[in-house]
Amino acid sequence: MNPLLLQQDGGVHTTRPHPARDAPQSTGARIMAAVNREPMTAPHRHRNDALIALGALAVSVLLGFVTRDGRAPDAVGWVLLVASGLPVAVRRRHPLLALCAFIAIVLPYHLLDYTHTASMPQTVILLYTVAATGRPLRTLVVGAGLISLLLTVVFGFDSEQGLELLRISGWIIAVLVFGVDARYYRGYVAAIVERAVRAERTREEEAARRVAEERLRIARDLHDLLAHSITLIGVQTSVAAHILAVDPDRLDRAAIGRALDDISGTCRSARGELRATLEVLRAGESARTGEQQPPAAGGPLPGLDGLTDLAAAARSAGARVDLVVETRSPPPAVGAAVYRIVQESLTNAVRHGGSSVAVEIGVREERHALSVSVHDDGGTGAPEPAGAPGYGLVGMRERARSVGGTLDAGPRDGGGFSVRAVLPLQLPVGFGGSGGAVGSAESEGAAGSEGAAESRGAAGPAGEESS
Repeated sequence: MNPLLLQQDGGVHTTRPHPARDAPQSTGARIMAAVNREPMTAPHRHRNDALIALGALAVSVLLGFVTRDGRAPDAVGWVLLVASGLPVAVRRRHPLLALCAFIAIVLPYHLLDYTHTASMPQTVILLYTVAATGRPLRTLVVGAGLISLLLTVVFGFDSEQGLELLRISGWIIAVLVFGVDARYYRGYVAAIVERAVRAERTREEEAARRVAEERLRIARDLHDLLAHSITLIGVQTSVAAHILAVDPDRLDRAAIGRALDDISGTCRSARGELRATLEVLRAGESARTGEQQPPAAGGPLPGLDGLTDLAAAARSAGARVDLVVETRSPPPAVGAAVYRIVQESLTNAVRHGGSSVAVEIGVREERHALSVSVHDDGGTGAPEPAGAPGYGLVGMRERARSVGGTLDAGPRDGGGFSVRAVLPLQLPVGFGGSGGAVGSAESEGAAGSEGAAESRGAAGPAGEESS
């Protein structure tokens, strides 16, 4: 797993900085951001509207002095012209009311035949605002109503001016169309940004999920490796201690030597398997980062061919193990799952049943599936003291589910414990992994919530499950 993805700050997943997003924006980028911004939610919109109203009023005053398409404004004309700029200052708070107020102010101005071009800036701004902030239907109704009102009023006073207004009314339609187009463009940009944000969030969630699965996978593999080896070492140490305590004056040096040799062999086997597990994890990281790694010395994690070694290790601890394997070679992921299930079952049997426990292991093909069964008689020796419930049964079920199989476990009627798993000989699409480190869709929280209820102690009187 990429180390950058594993960084945690107080349990919160962190991601690497985004250079393009964090870099300072240019002037052109700021202008485009202002254009694409939603006008009704833009920051400082009221202050900006006041500044726009002042700018439009300044242009209107200038046009009132330099244009001559009507009589020059007198005191009443200047009052009406200045007042026509006030609705622009509140155009984004109440677009329709601002437009209606502007019409009520500017209509007498035009009827008195003052310079008609002078009020053009406010007219364009307010019409654009109505079209850019409302639905197209509202814009259509406003445009049709405004043109009808103006034509009705002007034709009532002067038919020639009415015809002239009808001729130039196309600019009203053009401004409204431009506002609607701007509204659709902003919606399009907002949808693109939303999709980009959603994609970024999905990538981060996917990275966090992969981190959790990687941690769960590593924890499961280390649990299987260490719990099995430490349990066998504990039983073998107990055998040596028992030999020393029975008759200190007559030491059975050969038996003690065998027990110590078994402990040494178990340590070597655990060390080799732990090295192989770590090499598989490093190989997966190298494949993602493209780094070159030396070839693995320990080879792949064991599958069905490692069951014999598991049985031999359990026999060295004093258990009686009967192993029967009647199947062809399954897919590597299935073989690794079988190995881990048998390993965890042997660990529990030796731990809870003591060194004299009898275990029957069967791996057979049945109905195009692989049937795995591990039965123990409960043993007659002293089991280890009960501890906190662990995740052994939960881990075995996750391993079975990770390759599309099922697993059942529980106490036997005549005493002891039984584990039964059915695994596919051909992996379904989307299942499986490499090296026994098969990823699981189960979350860490789900595993923890099942741990106590799934413990072997809860299933029967044999004691607590290995942790």
